[in-house]
Amino acid sequence: MTGMTSTSRPLLNRRLAEFGTTIFAEMSALALRTGSINLGQGFPDTDGPEEVREAAVRALRDGRGNQYPPGPGIPELRTAVAAHQERRYGLSYDPDTEVLVTAGATEAIAAALLALLEPGDEVIAFEPYYDSYAACIAMAGGTRVPVTLRPHEGSFRLDLDELRAAVTDRTRLLLINTPHNPTGTVLTREELAAIAELAVERDLLVVTDEVYEHLVFDDAEHRPLATFPGMRERTVTIGSAGKTFSFTGWKVGWVTAPSGLVTAVRSAKQFLTYVSSGPFQYAVAEALALPDSYFAAFRADMLAKRDLLAAGLAEAGFEVFKPAGTYFITTDIRPLGETDGFAFCRALPERAGVVAIPNAVFYDHREAGAPFVRFAFCKQTGVLEEAVKRLRAM
Repeated sequence: MTGMTSTSRPLLNRRLAEFGTTIFAEMSALALRTGSINLGQGFPDTDGPEEVREAAVRALRDGRGNQYPPGPGIPELRTAVAAHQERRYGLSYDPDTEVLVTAGATEAIAAALLALLEPGDEVIAFEPYYDSYAACIAMAGGTRVPVTLRPHEGSFRLDLDELRAAVTDRTRLLLINTPHNPTGTVLTREELAAIAELAVERDLLVVTDEVYEHLVFDDAEHRPLATFPGMRERTVTIGSAGKTFSFTGWKVGWVTAPSGLVTAVRSAKQFLTYVSSGPFQYAVAEALALPDSYFAAFRADMLAKRDLLAAGLAEAGFEVFKPAGTYFITTDIRPLGETDGFAFCRALPERAGVVAIPNAVFYDHREAGAPFVRFAFCKQTGVLEEAVKRLRAM
């Protein structure tokens, strides 16, 4: 029988049975097939800084990183990551024992969860959540416990009482994402302080996905959870070059944490990719040392694009939740007379020549995410203007 073994047991591990092809693959294929503008998957349509790209070319030519780099990552990048955390946030990490380079943030998440969870451990994650969280928790044998961010006065907010109530004796870990994909919420200092108090009180480990740390807008401020009292020793902080420098294909991420946690994560990571992205590590080390003017210009460019797309979506009839961070906008399709984000996104390429992502794929409680749709604005201004024009005409 097709797809079955001789014992009729399904081929796919039951932990992964609920995870088929990702929605990103489906919608990107739909964009190609229909010639639509792809505002679904979150990757830029232009490369990042030329000097960073040239640094990678230089490393390739000089033979740096063409063979296996050191397991924890090249010393230059680990030193640059530690310097970045110190300069930006006053967090001090030893590059030799408290920094680990990974194949993007996605591997960092997988390695952290595989390392730190035992079967049956509960993991609290904010829904909607990046889709790899659920799969990685499942692969580790953990149980995910979603706490839902809900619309409130123009943004999606965390209910701290709901978070506290979700913690049980089986809770091992909090999986935090701020700035938050897909909603664009940036947790406030007060919210982070409350999360820190809860983690200390209940002796929980915390994994924080901070890949959009340099994309915060308006009055929002990104503060790493590890900066709060009692948190450095229990927090695995994850960063990424792809989102900050617009080289998503390089897959260079990192973990900063106390040496015991880094050793645990490295124990799992070494049996995933072992190492990756050799020459790109040298380039990212240089990228992290770029002057503050680069980060300010990057943020200003994305802010202008956010406002362009947000205004266009509002004019097209969507309810728009203007993000405080990331490069995604979540919208509500109910003002358009629609309620099913999946059906809406599958029909949108034919109707308007634009691809978006239904937020329901990021929820355990699918009904809570049903009317929400996410658009990415990390595209060229002309592309966004054309997308807005098409959506207005829909």
